[in-house]
Amino acid sequence: MRVNKIRLHWVQIPLHEPFRISSGAVAVKDAILVELESAGVTGWGEASPMAGAFYSSETPEGSWEFLVQQLVPAFLGRPELDPQRCFERFAEFPGQPFAKAGLEGAVWDLHAQECSQPLWALLGGTSRALPSGAAIGLMPTVADLLSRVERFLGEGYRRIKIKIEPGQDVELVRAIRERFGDIPLMVDANAAYRREHFAVFDELDRHGLMMIEQPLAREALEEHAELQRRLKTPICLDESAESLEAIQKIIRLGSGRILNIKVQRMGGLWPARQAHDAAQAAGIPCWLGTMPELGVASAQGLHLGTLPNFTYPTDVEASARWYVDDIIAPPIEVGRDGLIALPEGPGLGYRVDPEKIARYRIRYREFST
Repeated sequence: MRVNKIRLHWVQIPLHEPFRISSGAVAVKDAILVELESAGVTGWGEASPMAGAFYSSETPEGSWEFLVQQLVPAFLGRPELDPQRCFERFAEFPGQPFAKAGLEGAVWDLHAQECSQPLWALLGGTSRALPSGAAIGLMPTVADLLSRVERFLGEGYRRIKIKIEPGQDVELVRAIRERFGDIPLMVDANAAYRREHFAVFDELDRHGLMMIEQPLAREALEEHAELQRRLKTPICLDESAESLEAIQKIIRLGSGRILNIKVQRMGGLWPARQAHDAAQAAGIPCWLGTMPELGVASAQGLHLGTLPNFTYPTDVEASARWYVDDIIAPPIEVGRDGLIALPEGPGLGYRVDPEKIARYRIRYREFST
């Protein structure tokens, strides 16, 4: 097949409310949509770093410049439409996993459509609905937090995740337990704590949590292993699980008992699939994380999430949970049973809406062969 065009669409869609974690907040979702056209078939991908670099060093501006100046021109000079080999090609370029995930995702979608298969089938998954969990950012008051927990439990979400930071941690969990009892509950620290805070986790360990996500710094794998040895509650590593090499070190050190696999951070669907396989071989269960992302990246993540070692509820939620709009149809929806069912059809199974892309687009670039 011959690549005809690649189009990049930088879109911004407002959130219903700011998303706050220990290191910052965002009120608008930035995403770079990658449109790959070949022989009348179009594949879609999404590069979706958060603005402001408070979660990772990648930013929308950096991803855009890397795609425009390096990755897309190199890809057009030597196209690779085999998705697995595509990732190997991208390894020639250091860094920028979000940008690579955007173009690699478009290659996967195009390939799946050419094969007339759903994406999950090519990735080795199964046709199954995925349980969804609600993530709640840091809230102004405990009352606000409890109100959100009540709302999301009523909407059917299979577990609740709350963000914590030093000074806002044990009291939040205690309030939820007193109000809602033994619901599936986890906390996410986004690497906000240090060794001197270990006593906080001793206290959290008494509250029957599903897991404690990323309590310490990304590189603090030895300290995570030390903390895990003193806790009954599993530690889940997120920011630390940034590459296959990092995951192998996590496994070797025993730094955590659960992994959060994020397609964008891993640099694409294929390295995320390899991370899943490495964790499965080591007996470490996984779940599918999100930044969160818009519909294209969320849908591709859901297809990956049908693999067997993704055993915990995903952070992918309904499109309407965060955003005033989305760019796919139908929107991602969570049923009253807390499950997300993927639509049938080749590729993503969702249709990308060009009118919505035009409505929310702030920057555009087209490349032709």
